[in-house]
Amino acid sequence: MAIHTPDWVKHAVFYQIFPDRFARSPHGAPPPGIQLKPWGTPPQQQGFQGGDLRGIVDKLDYLQALGVTALYLTPIFASASNHRYHTYDYYQVDPLLGGNAALRELLDAAHQRGMRVVLDGVFNHASRGFWAFHHVLENGSNSPYLDWFIIRGWPLHAYPGDVRHAPNYDCWWGLPALPKFNIHNPGVREYLLDVARHWIAFGIDGWRLDVPNEIKDDSFWQAFRQVVKAANPEAYLCGEIWHFAERWVQGDQFDAVMNYPFSRAVLGFCGGRTLVQGYQQGSYSLLSLTAEHFAQQIDAVYTRYDWQVNYAQLNLLDSHDTARAVWIMGNDQSALRLCVLCQMTMPGAPWIYYGDEIGLSAAKDPFCRGAFPWQDDGRWDHDLLTFYRRATALRHRYPALRTGTFQRLHASGGVYAFARTLPQQCAVVIVNTQTTPTSMDVDVAGVALTATVFDSVWNGGRYAVKGRRLHKVTVPARDAVVLVSVDGEAAP
Repeated sequence: MAIHTPDWVKHAVFYQIFPDRFARSPHGAPPPGIQLKPWGTPPQQQGFQGGDLRGIVDKLDYLQALGVTALYLTPIFASASNHRYHTYDYYQVDPLLGGNAALRELLDAAHQRGMRVVLDGVFNHASRGFWAFHHVLENGSNSPYLDWFIIRGWPLHAYPGDVRHAPNYDCWWGLPALPKFNIHNPGVREYLLDVARHWIAFGIDGWRLDVPNEIKDDSFWQAFRQVVKAANPEAYLCGEIWHFAERWVQGDQFDAVMNYPFSRAVLGFCGGRTLVQGYQQGSYSLLSLTAEHFAQQIDAVYTRYDWQVNYAQLNLLDSHDTARAVWIMGNDQSALRLCVLCQMTMPGAPWIYYGDEIGLSAAKDPFCRGAFPWQDDGRWDHDLLTFYRRATALRHRYPALRTGTFQRLHASGGVYAFARTLPQQCAVVIVNTQTTPTSMDVDVAGVALTATVFDSVWNGGRYAVKGRRLHKVTVPARDAVVLVSVDGEAAP
């Protein structure tokens, strides 16, 4: 099967937003009579701090200046949890976020700026408040919706209580608040597929799919793809799968997945000196990597998939489900910057978790879900923000860094180099994780060169190819150089 993935994703820089904690708009006051936590309340206190979709609209200029071209929002549908993975109405944006009208405003404003908006789809499970499960709670075995779920006993043990009364229906990770759908029920399938179609028709640009591997039925995801692509052939489908995922990206289910193996490799190589001991990304340990081991892991990432998939993978460093990247690396900002440079120069769509660009540092959930400190920019690392803007601009400026071929050139000790090549442009990237500068010759004999002279567009300098080698390229300590072929200089 020929694989095609949306072209816009290959050129995108994504920004993940946790809506309750990103921005509270003064233009969309919450309904009267409700109580919100003060903005900036420590996230371990849970509760709702009042971030909303109009707050995101208010910050689109900031995001555009950051170089962001696509937004991924964690769930926004009506829910009784601040993260909204407990959905009770899939057709209604949570009123606390501004309702459906606020989503309309966000989509229109984002699209006017050329930005895409991808929503989080939670289709493996619903919530106790979901209307069909509520019907079962009220009517027991007399409910017509009994078979929408997988119920194994009566009465339902739907709320925590006596430890002898574990949930007696299938639910996500044994959590009674999250009853699992019976995906084999034709009514369930029709309902969920209509939800998918409805919001694509409304104007969203794709779905990030929550725990899709826990729906053990490829035919459902095949039907899901058909419905979505019929509504918008360029809609993006990305699965949350933490391991290699060949099964789901053969052209009949997802376009790509969240590239956690890339994340683990980059964190281990760029931040290996300062990794927090004992921290795991989900169930995966993070290991300090030499350039040789990093090369092996990166080769494994890119050789498993069709290149249409590789260019569309979501290359994240962290998310709402992990500690923040700089925290993982012992608050070593040089490590974070190296990771970001890898994101911006390697195949796959880079992803920024909200607030990373101003230096937010925190352990895993709930700490990584703190409010963005708009009201106190004294807490911002403005130098880091400038760095992020430069790094995204680098990726946007040079097409080879987005869709060029990928070829490893060097991997030794703490230095890794690779080439990205298009017919009209070639880039050579050298990443130096060492604490001392390095000067090296780079063998480009196997690269389809487009010129003999390269400008260093990251850290300055000009280098010529002689004898199929770039000579004495200087790379600062804990930094990188990005060399781009100079137009008009003939290739050998």
